[in-house]
Amino acid sequence: MDIFDILTMIGGLCLFLFGMDVMGQALERRAGGALRTLLSKLTTNKLAGLLTGLCVTAVIQSSSATTVMVVGFVNSSLMTLKQAINVIMGANIGTTVTAWILSLGGIDGDNLVIQLLKPTSFTPVLALIGIIMTMFGKDSRKKDTGVILLGFATLMFGMDTMSDAVAGLADVPQFRQLFLLFKNPILGVLAGAVLTAIIQSSSASVGILQALAATGQVSLGAAIPIIMGQNIGTCITAILSSFGANKNAKRAALVHLSFNVIGTVLFLVLFCIVKAAFAPAILDNAANYVSIAISHSVFNVFCTLVLFPMGGILEKLVIRLVPDAKETEAVVKLDERLLATPSLALESCHNLAVDMVDAASVAIRGGIKALREYSPELAEEVCASEEKTDHYEDILGTYLVKLSSHQISDEDNAEAAKLLRMIGDFERISDHGVNILKSVEEMREKNIVFTEAAQAELDVILDATDEILALARRAFVVNDIDAAVSIEPLEQVIDMLREQLRARHIVRLQQGECTIDAGFVWSDLLTNLARTSDHCSNIAGCVIDVMDGNMNLHESIRAFRDENPEFKTKFREYTKKYTLA
Repeated sequence: MDIFDILTMIGGLCLFLFGMDVMGQALERRAGGALRTLLSKLTTNKLAGLLTGLCVTAVIQSSSATTVMVVGFVNSSLMTLKQAINVIMGANIGTTVTAWILSLGGIDGDNLVIQLLKPTSFTPVLALIGIIMTMFGKDSRKKDTGVILLGFATLMFGMDTMSDAVAGLADVPQFRQLFLLFKNPILGVLAGAVLTAIIQSSSASVGILQALAATGQVSLGAAIPIIMGQNIGTCITAILSSFGANKNAKRAALVHLSFNVIGTVLFLVLFCIVKAAFAPAILDNAANYVSIAISHSVFNVFCTLVLFPMGGILEKLVIRLVPDAKETEAVVKLDERLLATPSLALESCHNLAVDMVDAASVAIRGGIKALREYSPELAEEVCASEEKTDHYEDILGTYLVKLSSHQISDEDNAEAAKLLRMIGDFERISDHGVNILKSVEEMREKNIVFTEAAQAELDVILDATDEILALARRAFVVNDIDAAVSIEPLEQVIDMLREQLRARHIVRLQQGECTIDAGFVWSDLLTNLARTSDHCSNIAGCVIDVMDGNMNLHESIRAFRDENPEFKTKFREYTKKYTLA
């Protein structure tokens, strides 16, 4: 093996790692909707969590990526620690899929069918299809599929290049001596752990081991301890990811480390006992692609079977290691770790936006309630809720802009645009709650009291506003299209009520039943209520736009008013429901 073989090996390794990284990222983007569905269906059922971790990792080809996502989910309250434990266990099994895919490189034979199964035969075809889809695909899904194929072809080409480059090591006595050292299980575990910690991917380190095994100089007895160590080394990614996270996220990362360390110790003890008592000849045989894939799978399945029933014990262990009493921290609502998985980052944004909607509802409803029953505590709650929506708008806006700078699917891009448009409406609704509160406080300072007739009229528009707020929340939170289409006709009725109430106030003013000061407050109240309904209309318009794949809000609203017969029906119903006496 000369300097040129070494350079070729380095180039092959770089292509292999690059292909795996590119393919994994594209798989995450392409499977974004599926990942979000899996997450939404996740329950405290242990088996469901295990299968979720297995499926997600099999899809994105990286247990490290899955565990980092889990740390982000726990940090963002998308997942509990108990759920995370089961998902992490499933991820350890899911990561074995990569070794089986790479084992295709070891297929050998002269039969045509066998030849076609070799990566060197079909990856050029996948690369051709991938480049065509990437260059000429018109939507992000096709482009991502093309990148997946290109990434897979690149990693398989890198694997093949690496295997060919290291073939000369078969004639190097020092190389064989090196792997004879790894027959000491402790050294093997340490070597696997260090290599995997450096490249931060157990799948990639297993692939490198498979390439080295192609020389015929790596015995199965030396390979198995290295595989055990690789499972410990892969924990470094999650540990690094947990820095700066909350206590439960740190516990999730620690679960990953504890699970793999305990599993490795148990399997290592069993391995040493079998080796000492029976000295099976198979351990002295040369490892190959398939035997490494089998060993990787057996080890991870063994660890999961042994530790799966002890999830509760693992939870108690990490809680003791990271206790509540020793940590004081602010809750992190949005985690930048999730930006690598846009669909799940959007799920976190949506959950926070729901909190923002609820805070805005508290502010506006508190302002309305103050009209009827004022108290200093209520006023403080309204102001605190408005400040909370301001904070939510800042962090959501900043996070969504960062997310939009990533390569995301068309569907996720539309969802991000919808949230960016809506959070301004949520914030303005809370502002109107504060404005109404200020009007109430002005009335108290100036001893302004509405007439009985005025109060009865005001109650009608207040009830209509309360209903439109409920419809807007339902339309956004659960994408209720029926609630969304009911908002525009109700908004028109509220606008009509505002004009009627202004006209009636002028009549009372002319008849001396009302004062000028009361009139100013009256006008401010009606304006804030009407603008609240306008923002609810904007929210409904966004929901309808995303459903229709159109982001032209005003055009959609005009078309709905002019062309949809349901609008006229709803308008008549609301007009009748909110008729002034």
